[in-house]
Amino acid sequence: MVLTEKEQTTIEDLRTQEQSCMEKYKRYGQEAKDPVLRDLFGRLEKEEQKHYESLGQVLSGTVPSCNCNDRDGAKYEPKAAYDSLTNSEDKKNDCFLATDCIGTEKMVSGEYNSNVFVFGDTGVRKLLADIQIEEQNHAEMLYKYKTVNGMA
Repeated sequence: MVLTEKEQTTIEDLRTQEQSCMEKYKRYGQEAKDPVLRDLFGRLEKEEQKHYESLGQVLSGTVPSCNCNDRDGAKYEPKAAYDSLTNSEDKKNDCFLATDCIGTEKMVSGEYNSNVFVFGDTGVRKLLADIQIEEQNHAEMLYKYKTVNGMA
């Protein structure tokens, strides 16, 4: 598979966003007070790494297979560390981190939604659509974390 210049630039831009997400989740994982949130950030960092690697394969001329996983968000059931009455500094900190990441996931999901139409190759479009669904799953998981901890 040979990418057009526009397709190559688009993949490179998406990789940059994935790299930024990986770095954000790594840093936020170190800042989070709640071990459940730290674990979630670690999990999401690994998933963003997979996206980054998949996009790298596309740049190399191959399209990796994808599983169209749309269940991770629905199946995620975090344990609460905070209750709705608690208003500690740790809770405020973790709420900020989770809220900021939801905003990032919304933005990145929107980029995939728009950029999928740049590509003529069906396999690449399917991969980008799959990554977009996974980004939506990430936002859902973060929202569930906030909800169970009385932050939403």
